[in-house]
Amino acid sequence: MEWKIKKYQDLTNDELYQILKARVDVFVVEQNCTYPELDNYDQECMHYFLIIDNEIAANVRILPKQVKFDEVSIGRVLVVEKFRKNGYARQIMQRAIDFVRDEWNENKIRIQAQVYLKDFYASLGFWQISEMYMEDGIPHIDMIWERG
Repeated sequence: MEWKIKKYQDLTNDELYQILKARVDVFVVEQNCTYPELDNYDQECMHYFLIIDNEIAANVRILPKQVKFDEVSIGRVLVVEKFRKNGYARQIMQRAIDFVRDEWNENKIRIQAQVYLKDFYASLGFWQISEMYMEDGIPHIDMIWERG
């Protein structure tokens, strides 16, 4: 098990391929959602991921402030199906929050959360700041985390 965080430019071809494959497998195929997965934000992001047995097990991307939102944002949060139920989603989110707070010295993080995950994100300190809206056919809400 190995945690990695890299800028887009520092990803190997194999790492980038595995990250994109995991995202397509989860967000496009598993969730049966056709949308533009390659959205031109990856180049500006930090990519945080967990490798287990040479496979991507979990992934998030961290967007600097002013890239997508005024605040720093965490998105594309996933755990590959065969690695679920091991606490990796909580671990990678906490690591991403810690990175934003400790390395970038930022005090606020915005996410676009699928509604069914509201309680999970709330348990990490995020709170809802928008009404429910549909994005790519899936109910979402915006949530914010602020340093206490």
